[in-house]
Amino acid sequence: MFTIGDFARHGHVSVRMLRHYDAVGLLRPARVDPVSGYRLYTAGQLSRLNRVIALKDLGFTLQQVRSILDEEIGAGELRGMLRLRRAELEAAMAATAARLTQVEARLRTIESEGHMSTDDIVVKSIPAVRVAELSGTAANFGPEAIGPVVGPLFEELCRRLSAAGVAPAGPGIAYYDDHPDGERIRVHAAMPVRAEPDGVPGTEIVDLPAVRRAATVVHHGPMDHVLSTAQALARWIEDHGHRSAGYARELYPECPENRELWVTELQEPLRAPSAEDAADGNA
Repeated sequence: MFTIGDFARHGHVSVRMLRHYDAVGLLRPARVDPVSGYRLYTAGQLSRLNRVIALKDLGFTLQQVRSILDEEIGAGELRGMLRLRRAELEAAMAATAARLTQVEARLRTIESEGHMSTDDIVVKSIPAVRVAELSGTAANFGPEAIGPVVGPLFEELCRRLSAAGVAPAGPGIAYYDDHPDGERIRVHAAMPVRAEPDGVPGTEIVDLPAVRRAATVVHHGPMDHVLSTAQALARWIEDHGHRSAGYARELYPECPENRELWVTELQEPLRAPSAEDAADGNA
């Protein structure tokens, strides 16, 4: 048998922890010396200790650990719990990383307020184009909600185009509109094509109408950082007396593997000048 100190050393835990496990009835010593009061353990108890530590590190409370061990859980079931917990932790890490990315994007936007050049903003017409598209729904218009939707849509769209033997006739386009529920956003991933309405199975062929006047600007870098460019465009639209007519389209002329080298043109449609606008201009 082992003293509590020796058992703690073999189990890679502290003596204090073993005493606590004894107090809560989770891991009792095999014997307690009636004279000295020393706790004594057997090597066979290392098996239970290993399970206690594994389950505790998976996030279970000691009460839950005791209930699980009372059901005599096996190594295979523990392995399944480990896989599940790993997936949960990976998802939590991904969510945290995404939040940090968005905080960084907001900070970039705050730092660039009033400093971004608007010399490259151009008002121009956007021609009509026929596209094959797939659509999805995002919780909101934030990059953290749009990105996980639009990326997989484009991947699946390109796969279906390739399967149909249809080559894109131009760079990809993303465009957006409000969901009928008034809360979510409809996301459209589109590729220009020269195809008949039934030419690409599994996609919708849509003729995007021409935009007579759009304020456009080129964004360089990943879309995670597009916020500062988009808000600079919004300020320019207001400062020059224009009015937005809806969500900006995104044209992707260059999307190499290195996202830092991405080039995206934001195309925000403008309302036609109204009689009120003309009167204000003559005031």
